[in-house]
Amino acid sequence: MELEGLGDWRRSHTCGELRREHAARTVTLMGWLHRMRDHGGVLFVDLRDRYGLTQVVFHPESGGQALLERAARMGNEWVFAVRGQVQPRPADAANPELATGAIEVDARELKVLSECAPLPFQVNDDLNLAGEDLRLQYRFLDLRRPDMASVLALRHRVAQAARAFLSGESFLEIETPMLVKPTPEGARDYVVPSRVHPGEFYALPQSPQLYKQTLMIAGCDRYFQLARCLRDEDLRADRQPEHTQIDLEMSFVSEDDVFRAVEGLYAAVWKACLGIELPTPFPRVTFREAMSRFGSDKPDLRFGLEFAIVTDLLARSPINVVANGARAAGGVGVALKLPGGAGISGTQLRKFEDTVKEAGASGLGFFKVLESERAKMQKVFPVELLDEFLARVQAKDGDAVVFTSGPWEKTLTALGVLRTQLGQGELERLGLLSVAPEKQAWRFLWVREFPLFEWNPDRNAWDARHHMFTMPNPEHLGFLESDPGNVYAQLYDVVLNGMELGSGSIRIHRPDIQERVMKVVGFTPEQAREKFGFLIDAYRYASPPHGGIGLGLDRLVMLLAGRDSIRDTIAFPKTASAASLMDGCPSKVEPETLKELGLRIG
Repeated sequence: MELEGLGDWRRSHTCGELRREHAARTVTLMGWLHRMRDHGGVLFVDLRDRYGLTQVVFHPESGGQALLERAARMGNEWVFAVRGQVQPRPADAANPELATGAIEVDARELKVLSECAPLPFQVNDDLNLAGEDLRLQYRFLDLRRPDMASVLALRHRVAQAARAFLSGESFLEIETPMLVKPTPEGARDYVVPSRVHPGEFYALPQSPQLYKQTLMIAGCDRYFQLARCLRDEDLRADRQPEHTQIDLEMSFVSEDDVFRAVEGLYAAVWKACLGIELPTPFPRVTFREAMSRFGSDKPDLRFGLEFAIVTDLLARSPINVVANGARAAGGVGVALKLPGGAGISGTQLRKFEDTVKEAGASGLGFFKVLESERAKMQKVFPVELLDEFLARVQAKDGDAVVFTSGPWEKTLTALGVLRTQLGQGELERLGLLSVAPEKQAWRFLWVREFPLFEWNPDRNAWDARHHMFTMPNPEHLGFLESDPGNVYAQLYDVVLNGMELGSGSIRIHRPDIQERVMKVVGFTPEQAREKFGFLIDAYRYASPPHGGIGLGLDRLVMLLAGRDSIRDTIAFPKTASAASLMDGCPSKVEPETLKELGLRIG
């Protein structure tokens, strides 16, 4: 078919704009052919752009037979422009599910602007039957689908709402460098060779951490950035080698000030994007409380299933396999009631034991709270102890109880894996709807006061649990050298429905404390100066107390859009192997380029 240019045609409206009040108006629309239907010599064509769909009618009595025949030769995803008159649809033909469903455009003129090659998958397929690799290879087609286009539009609205709120709170949007000094921040750096400094390398930033702290020392007071962060790490559904975070830093603040700023930000986003009023302030728990109640530092609060700590009771049991873990130094005994769980089969309960063993626990005890099972329960808990145990876990007839014991964090984490599995679908599948999650609920939580360090058995040394720029709790400063494992810090995460949305802290602002923390994680003064000398020097010129947070934009959009992977919220994501199927990166470079950079492969 002969193609045409736009000439003097200009789009008058988008494909999501026309309503009944535009009736009788002559309009010019442009977009992609989404779907065509031939109703006995009258063509109905859905024209699509990113704003929506408009039905265009080619009727021989109004536009002429030649126009209809030309339109009929078009195929899906061809680009065309049409001029015609807006007319109301008949009442029985209106589509209330479509924004433009009350009208149609009676076509009078047509320009075919571009043809489409045979499609690898159907763009107008709402079922999204194409495999993910094929969708990523043809991402430019995937993004045409209204389903995906709506996510990109949502992402834009989230970003604009964040910018508007933070600007209104006196934050300055400031860009930090993309070529930075390689530093150990927990993940591997992507490194960039320098041509003008042979043998030396930049890194791509894992986060703006050091620069935003430097901005506080520079007196900027309140900073934010929609920051690109790049980390060479193994990928999961909610991880990418490059991601975006809403990055904040504030001077002269406590945790409460940071919490209020983030809560206000999320409230503004939910209001602007979903029309929902979020209740604030969000609940707050310490790390130890979150672990003791839920077995997770990012618990899903949409369902109950809280733990009961039964260390003392299990330690009194005559059954050593139950008691030993609770009696050991640093051990814990923990139980979980399954409401109405007496109907769960023994086979299924043994599958629950497999789950906690795979997660690191030594095993799982369980019983059904039934009179017929009482003799079995008394093998583990003698009469008085059994009554005390059932009261502690608040179990009643018809429930089931699972319990385990062992090292504190490892044991709680393992049972927490089971709790999440049960609450997010397993018990609902088994018919126990009383613990089904509130699927449409937005349950935020602050988890605070994390340990500053964790032991790394591979290094036989301490690592910073989050990062080494976090201020220890003042009462724990004396433990830095003598007992690092008992140093807790002004660290906090914001969690939504079982997913960490952001992590932050009140920062160290004194060089003496920073040097002590670096020493705990194994940095000599020379190494500290080599890696972080500019920040340590900046501290010496009077740093204000400051703190901040990095909030994952991709994860936020994923939750708002109801998606399972952040790949659906990023225009051009990578696969699980950190490859881009659309443009074929990473790829080899020419030998001349390597020579110019002073590099040799292999």
